[in-house]
Formats: sequence, structure tokens, C-alpha cells
Amino acid sequence: MRDLKNMQDVEAPSRWMRVRVRLVGFVFFACLAGLFWRAVNLQVQQQTRLKGMAEDQYVRAMDIPAKRGDIFDRRGVPLAQSIDVDSVWIDPSEHDELKPVARLLAKALGLDASDLLERLQKGHRFAWVKRQVTPSEVAKVKALELKGIGFAKEPRRFYPQRELAAHVIGLVGTDDHGLDGLELAFEEELSGDQVKREGYRDAKGRKLLTNGVDDTANRAGATVTLTIDHQLQYVTEKALLKAVDDAKATAGMAVMLDPKSGEVLALANAPRFNPNAPQGTSREAFRNRAVTDTFEPGSTFKSFVVAAALEKKAVTEDTLLDCENGAWAIGKHVVHDSHSHGSLTPRQVLQVSSNIGAAKIGGKLGRENLVEAFQKFGFGERAGVGLPGEGKGVVPVPKAEISLATESFGQGLTATALQIAAGYGAIANKGVLMKPTLVSKVVDADGVVLLENAPTVVRRVVSEKTARTVVSMLETVVEKDGTAPRARMDEYRVAGKTGTAQKADPVTHTYSEKRVASFVGMVPAEDPRLVVLVVIDEPKTDVYGGLVAAPAFKEIAGQALAYLGVPPSRVVPASAAASAPDCRTTAHPELVEGCRPSKTTAVPEVPVVALEKDVISEPAVEGAVRVPQLSGLTGRTAVAQLLGASLLPRLAGSGRVIAQHPAAGSLVDKGSAVTLELAGRLPASP
Repeated sequence: MRDLKNMQDVEAPSRWMRVRVRLVGFVFFACLAGLFWRAVNLQVQQQTRLKGMAEDQYVRAMDIPAKRGDIFDRRGVPLAQSIDVDSVWIDPSEHDELKPVARLLAKALGLDASDLLERLQKGHRFAWVKRQVTPSEVAKVKALELKGIGFAKEPRRFYPQRELAAHVIGLVGTDDHGLDGLELAFEEELSGDQVKREGYRDAKGRKLLTNGVDDTANRAGATVTLTIDHQLQYVTEKALLKAVDDAKATAGMAVMLDPKSGEVLALANAPRFNPNAPQGTSREAFRNRAVTDTFEPGSTFKSFVVAAALEKKAVTEDTLLDCENGAWAIGKHVVHDSHSHGSLTPRQVLQVSSNIGAAKIGGKLGRENLVEAFQKFGFGERAGVGLPGEGKGVVPVPKAEISLATESFGQGLTATALQIAAGYGAIANKGVLMKPTLVSKVVDADGVVLLENAPTVVRRVVSEKTARTVVSMLETVVEKDGTAPRARMDEYRVAGKTGTAQKADPVTHTYSEKRVASFVGMVPAEDPRLVVLVVIDEPKTDVYGGLVAAPAFKEIAGQALAYLGVPPSRVVPASAAASAPDCRTTAHPELVEGCRPSKTTAVPEVPVVALEKDVISEPAVEGAVRVPQLSGLTGRTAVAQLLGASLLPRLAGSGRVIAQHPAAGSLVDKGSAVTLELAGRLPASP
């Protein structure tokens, strides 16, 4: 039994123990209070900031581009459209060894393996492999079955007509923004309304749109319609390229416009480029020379001098000008003519293109009147068609007598090809200068017209009587004794002027041996429907505009007038028709003088080229087409079918087709000429 008496009392807790317990309790309470305060601080006071930081980790504001607007020619043929294509990307972190991956992808996509490897090594979770690939390239990448490969849809600009009017339309970069031409000039209208949408990033950093996007059609860019006709553009480019090639020239320019409205129907440059595949193209090929390049025009300016002198009554049609037998001394300088001439009237000065005669007319007109006349014709100011880099040209006031003389025959001043064509448009339009227009209208996705260019009168330059007189004078230029008989057309009256100008050396500031040859014509001369200018830069075979540029003018004007259904000015005599070579038995009728359309009376309907969404890749060559069966068709229907097949119609006669060459079913190159023989009634069946 326990001895309770001898047990000691349990010692009560000491004071120090109580202090320690209280201290520990206080510490725990302080920690709890601190945690509570921290929780309140994080959940209440810093809620907005911390929520934003969290969202930055997985929420991304994404730019959703709109569909870029289309560009059409005057007949609704698409010249530029946008389609969605695939771009290939990869997550490099999915692969331990990037070198073999880069090698496989580079081989499939035609890339440089070392460049691709460098991109993959720089990218941690994402790297572009190749943007805007073709469907065949997508199939090749999928066949590799590599990990981490992804495909993203991006808009790609596509040009269905390839090189046609490429300098006018321009091109866009991989970011779908315009780089040149109308693509750059109308960037804001074509690009549409880009919007931002919030999306999320998944565990691999890929962007996800969980709420979808608005219909891009509602935000699409505006549609731009041009004054250019794609068929007239084709005819102009083809003839210009041939002229440049035949003359072994450096470059060429051509402009076709309607003098009554100022609408530019064709604007061509050589060399050309394909905006679908601009890689590897030289910088020179991208230049829209007809609009940006200024040059000394030479003798084409003599028409403006004569027109101004007649208007100011400084000379009359019967004024005789002593042309000094081909050499005229002005101080220490001597002005030469290509041939010796005695006394010439203004008509004869234009016909034989006398420098001395033009200089004497300029002298009678006077310095101030000469410069004023050039300015009234639109020189020294931009034509204002809206293309980037448009040239202005320089028309200096001639201070010396020799400067007055040289400016009178087109040397010592500069102009663009478009300005020269517009100036002749004023003469063709009874003395009224019209503002050149390249864009007909711009319409946004809602159908609202943002821009519409109606024919705009700039000013009256000369009287109608003076203009008609000058046109009559210029008709003699294409006759036998003129400087451009190669521009004469049997079916239509032609009024025009040649130009052969020396080029200044930018280093020595003196004239070099290089030349600019040109011809500008108005057809039909009795009521001009077209003004066509052809400029050949630095021709090597011949240097005269009547030899290298006039034949191209004739080719362009002949095809254009037939296409537009302009009635002939005169009927070709039966004897002339009988003596013309038989185009049906000629291997290359387009190269034979006399094989050309004689008459057409209707404007053919040009089929619209639709853009298929799976058409991405470009063939290496334009390829060949089969000649359609045209026998029995009306001339209008036959022409429409040939143009739709990218073939060039040549008509002989009127009525229905009774014969064609090459025969139906023949395989020919695109752009080849097909000669059609027409008659009022079909021959009886055998």
C-alpha cells in the first residue's frame, strides 16, 4: 500500500514556464495574423494585378487579319485575289536532335538546311519552318510524320494573270501588306478591318481561340476596279516585249489610253516579273518605268511646239522655215538634222522631224510661251494616277538661245511616258486635256463606294481648230515620205510622231551614244479612240523610233481597234487584198506584213477568269492550249472563244468563220495568233 503521508506535493508551474507558454502562444497568434493579413492582401488588395499576371501566362490577344480585297480589270477579270494557305511550324523541344529534322524538312520544302537548323535552334517551343506553302508541300511534310509539326492558316495573295499588269498591281509581302504598285497605294482600303480577339495558350504554348471569330467577309478589304482591260494589256505587253527583244534594247514602256475619258487602258513595262514568285527577280524588273522614269523625250515634243505656235499665231500652216540645209549654228553650237532640208512648212517639219525647223518655231513662240505651253499640256506636274513614285519631270525656263532651240525638239527637259501619252490625248481630244485615271472605283465590303473616278477635264490646252490641224499634220508622218511609214495601217487612218532622243550620261553630264526611241500615235485619226505610246530604251539594232517603236504601235493599235470593234477608216481595195500574202499558208502569219484583221464590228464578251481556291503553285511555263473549233461561228463569238483560250484572233473579212489556221485541235503556245477567214454566208456543203 502506497504511503500517502510520505508523498511530496507536486510543485506548481514556475513563473518562467508560464512566460514561455504565453510567448509561444503569442508567436503562433502573430503568425496566424500575418497569414490572415497576407491572404487579405493577395485576395483583395492585389487581386487585379495578380489576376493580370496570371492571365498573361495563358491569355493572348491575337490579331485576326481580314481578307484582303480583290483587284479587277474593267471587265471584272480578277487580277489579284487572296486565299488561305498553310504555313508550317514546329515545336523544337519535341526533338532531341534537330539536325536530322532540319535536313528532312529542308529537302521536302526546298529550303537551305543550315538556315533552317539555325531557326530551329533559336526557337524554344515554336519556330516557323516555311510560310505560305503549296498543297503538295503540305503533303510532303505530313508524309514525314515528324513530332511537333503544326500547320497554321495564313492569307496569301494570288495573281491569276501572272505577269500581266504586274507593275500596275504591285505585290504584297509575307505579312500581307502591300510593297509596291496599287497594293501599296491602296493598302488601307485593301487590307480591311483587322480585329483583336482573346485566346488561350495550351501547355505547349499553342494559341487557341475558344470563342471563334467574326465572319471575315464582314471585315474584308475593299474591291478595287481598274480602267485597264486585261486583253488590251496582254496585246500591249506582247508587242512591247517583242519590240524590246528585236531591238536588243535594255527596256521598254507602252501606254494606251482613251483620249476622251483619260482612262488608261493598258500600261506595260519590259522587263516584267511574276508577282506570284518574285524571288530572284532583279530590282530593275520591278520598276514601273512608264510612271516613275523621267527621260528626255526628243522629237515627240515637236507636236506640242507646233500646236502652241499655231494657237498663239506665231506661225501659220503656210509659214516657211529655212532649215539651213541640215546644219544651223547657234553661237558656238550647231543644230543638225538627220537629212538636209531647205524651206519647210510646219506640216513638213513634223513630217520629216526637222530639229532646225522645230527650233525656229520655238524661237518664234518665245521662251515664256514655250514653257507655258508645255505646262498646259501637263508637263512638269504629276499626272496623278495614284501609283507610288510617280515622276514629275522637269521643264526649265530656257535662258540661252541654244536651250530654247533644244527644248523645242524635246532635249534638255524630261517627262514620263504617261505624261507624253496624256499630252497627245489632249491633241486627240480636240484640245482638251483629261486627267489620266487608272482606278475606276473602290467599293468596300458593305457596297459603299469609297472612290469613283469620273472623266475629269483638266483644262483646254488649244482650240479645237488647232488640235484638228495638228492631227492632220501628223497623218503625214506615217506616209511614204514621213519618218514612220511602218506605223501606217491599211484599214485605219493614223496620226503620230516619232522620237529619237540622246540620253545624258549621269557621270559626265554630257550626251552619250545611247538613245531612247519612241512613237506615239492616235487612231483613227478622223476621230481618235486610242492614243498609244511605245518607248524603246537603248535599242541596239536601230536607234530611230520609226524603225523600232512604230511597228509595235501598229501591232498594238491593229489588235486593239479590232477588239474594240472600231469601224475601219477606209476599205482596203480588192487589188491590195489580192496581193496580200495568204495567212493560211504562212507558218508565222503574225510576222508577215499584210496578215492582219480587216474588220470587226462588235465588242467581244471576255470571259471572267475565276480563281480556284486550290490553285496555289505556278507552272514553270505558260504551256500550250488547243485551238477551238470555230467553223460556222460569228466573228464576235469566235473572237470571244479565242480570247478565252488565251489566243490572239486575226480576222479577214466579215460574217461567219469559213476557215481557220491553225486547224481546230492543234496544240499551240498561249498567245499564238489564230487567223480566221470570214464570209457573209457559209460555203455550200460538198
